[in-house]
Amino acid sequence: MALCTRQPPFFATCRRRKVDVSFDGGDITSDAGGALLLRQAEKRLGLLNDVAQMIGDDRRRKSVVHPLHSLLMQRVLGIALGYEDLNDHDTLRKDVALQTAAGRLDELASPSTLGRLERRADESWVWLIHQVLFTKFIDSFDAPPKELVLDFDATDDPIHGNQERRFFHGYYDQYCFLPLYVFCGSHLLVAYLRPSNIDAAKHSAGILKLLVTRLREVWPKVRIIVRADSGFCRQRLMNWCDRSDVGYVIGLARNDVLLRNAAGLMKEAAERFAATGRSTRVFGDMAYAAKTWLYERRVVVKAEHLAKGQNPRFVVTNLPHEGRRLYEKVYCARGEMENRIKEQQLGLFADRTSSTTWWTNQMRVLLSGLAYVLVDYLRRVGLAGTELAKAQVWTLRERLLKIGAVVIRNTRRIRLMLSSAFPLQEIFWLAARRLAT
Repeated sequence: MALCTRQPPFFATCRRRKVDVSFDGGDITSDAGGALLLRQAEKRLGLLNDVAQMIGDDRRRKSVVHPLHSLLMQRVLGIALGYEDLNDHDTLRKDVALQTAAGRLDELASPSTLGRLERRADESWVWLIHQVLFTKFIDSFDAPPKELVLDFDATDDPIHGNQERRFFHGYYDQYCFLPLYVFCGSHLLVAYLRPSNIDAAKHSAGILKLLVTRLREVWPKVRIIVRADSGFCRQRLMNWCDRSDVGYVIGLARNDVLLRNAAGLMKEAAERFAATGRSTRVFGDMAYAAKTWLYERRVVVKAEHLAKGQNPRFVVTNLPHEGRRLYEKVYCARGEMENRIKEQQLGLFADRTSSTTWWTNQMRVLLSGLAYVLVDYLRRVGLAGTELAKAQVWTLRERLLKIGAVVIRNTRRIRLMLSSAFPLQEIFWLAARRLAT
């Protein structure tokens, strides 16, 4: 590690003692917790090892210095630890803790080598990596589940210049991509980059069919429910669900017909608000068919009156649940998926799609997705029952993954001496013990 020239003293004295600062401490890392725990998570889950085997390595073997699994570990753990850019690895490659996590005893790959890995991605890689995500989801169950809820949602991903498939999106009022995510609980199943000149539900019916077919191959009796906002209220998707015995609860955009049919419920909610002065919700059902629908469907109405005025909501469904329970317990729970997407975009930098080529950007979205799967596995398995079990990525990173340590490496041992003042030592050891089992 390069030694920096000692700078003049800038810091105030402490009890008449000078405070000397320099970057010549040797092998010290600020990421000991993350390097160790995420390495253990990968060892047990085998996520990146499976990805490396699936996509294969077509490089000339004699010229390979950095194995594919090592490259994936370096890039994915770097994202999980908060290093979003390839340029960060110009110095990060010398971090002994990250080298240990990647299974190396020498310098890791340079930014240009990691960039070549991303640029090798193509459509086949995307398909194969999604197969690994699906397999890990299946393996996470000890027994066949009775019910699975698949959450579909799209989000905006601002572009960074003149990139392939750049389009302006009127709703988001910017040039962007429109990635599609599918989660089941906290499990990531799909992270699919799309251009923004399409309908938000584009390809969702096809992806749903693929997922349901594979799920029923493994668990023939599992009940499957699709949950999404009004952007996915499309005839093709709902027709297929009705034919295939798949439940759905999907938001329905309000229109004049819906508002007219819900006028009685809205009046009742307004009267209750006038009598009590408190926000009021009244639920009801109606049969409704848009012009493009083949037949009428059940629509649940939430007639709500707030201090600011009326706030009606509509949900179309083929489920038999009572209206209030279906809206409040089933449909509203989709908000948790929005938190997962926020972790992807803000915490794990899935929006760093700044390459000029399309498949490289798709690969970056998937690398962020792989980082999410490792972090989520750490939460679900290593941190279950602790105060960090539901912590979001940035909280987990700040409180547990970023631990300062001195690293000593010799011919027989790699020793990491973590900060004695670290306040979450018991949680750290608990997670390490669970991940080592």
